Amino acid sequence: MCKGLAALPHTCLERAKEIKTKLGTLLQKPDSTIDLIIPYLEKPAKGQKPSPEEALQWHESLEKILQNAYGLAGFRSFLRSEFSEENIEFWIACEEYKKIKSLTKMAEKAKKIYEEFIQTEAPKEVNIDHSTKAVTMKNLMEPSADSFSEAQKRIFALMEKDSLPRFVRSEFYHELIK
Repeated sequence: MCKGLAALPHTCLERAKEIKTKLGTLLQKPDSTIDLIIPYLEKPAKGQKPSPEEALQWHESLEKILQNAYGLAGFRSFLRSEFSEENIEFWIACEEYKKIKSLTKMAEKAKKIYEEFIQTEAPKEVNIDHSTKAVTMKNLMEPSADSFSEAQKRIFALMEKDSLPRFVRSEFYHELIK
């Protein structure tokens, strides 16, 4: 018999808090359109806002969005609104991981990424197939800059195929290209 919240497993409590936070955020009334679009991120400076022509190029490839700070912030916020932000967070974590030079720090970061995004029942588990997961786990035996390359490519392809088309149909994107 459950004796309150203390009896719940630690991961259940974390998940419940995460859901409560997301619901609370969705119920807040935004002051402006940009607050609705980028509620969790620092708003990009006005000078960083792309021209309509530049934003129009974003529909061509996810790479163009990710190369622009404003585009990345908007896309990340869009994914958050669809409850799939773990994909972009994983991609960003992999990009940061590739820049690490120290083998000790690389091993620490690899473990963190694995526990947060790859392992079964991870808090922000990304959707990768069994063989990609197996390759990634094997790569982590001897961490290198390429340890997560296969998984990162899969998640990039998933975002490009599934999320990008919805993003370019979003209100945020249409406001930028006006």
